[in-house]
Amino acid sequence: MGEKLSIDEVALSEGELYTVVTNTEAHTQKGSLVAMVQGTRSQEVTALLQQIPRGKREEVKEITLDLAKNMELIAENSFPQADLVSDRFHVQQLPTEALQEMRIKYRWQAIDLENQLALQAREQGERYKPRVFSNGDTLKQLLARSRYLLFKTEKQWTQKQTQRAQILFDLFPDLKKAYQLTMMFRNIYQTAQSEQQALIMLNKWYQKIDKYGYESFITAANSIKLHQKTILNYFKNRSTNALAENFNGKIKAFRSVFRGITDVSFFLYRVSLIFA
Repeated sequence: MGEKLSIDEVALSEGELYTVVTNTEAHTQKGSLVAMVQGTRSQEVTALLQQIPRGKREEVKEITLDLAKNMELIAENSFPQADLVSDRFHVQQLPTEALQEMRIKYRWQAIDLENQLALQAREQGERYKPRVFSNGDTLKQLLARSRYLLFKTEKQWTQKQTQRAQILFDLFPDLKKAYQLTMMFRNIYQTAQSEQQALIMLNKWYQKIDKYGYESFITAANSIKLHQKTILNYFKNRSTNALAENFNGKIKAFRSVFRGITDVSFFLYRVSLIFA
């Protein structure tokens, strides 16, 4: 079974979810599939996983997983000796989504303002002409087209993205601070060499969140605090859930070859022959 496992969920047909436990050391090849259980309820999945001999389950030292509480309960109850590791990409997504939420809020405000100005111009028998910035964007376009640059570091920006970012951050200083907070959090994963160092950097990030008080970032920070122990476990071996996502991709590709699934039992039988 291996000392390092991953646990995730995958939809087979008509949104029916299955919990998938994989052996990361098999690298999505033969011997990857440990268990594939219908449903995601922790009690039901745990009951089936506990049919694996306890000695085998206690050999597992590490399990990577996303931030879902049910997956955490399944891992804790089924593999009692394993360290749980929150997948870094799911964790990094929290501040990134908080940043995008702020951008979208400003975009809706820009759309509302443009609608009001256009209506006023119409009532006065005039044609509304929105303001155009030096890069050719209107305010609405600027906020829409800034989506992708906010995912990147400044070094990764193209010349046009650099110009767009400068205009965006001059107009919305809050977005600039929020972007810096997002990059600051990402930097923890890139530079911290130990759990202790990561914790120090994480506490500094929390302080910044409290200072600025952005609601979406406070929510993200609270979620991170709730999973802090499993997040810090990442810095022991720097393991991620990428192989589990890759394995799920193979399952979906296998499903698409047959243009859907009509006989679930036979499909699972085929999967077990190939990957178990």
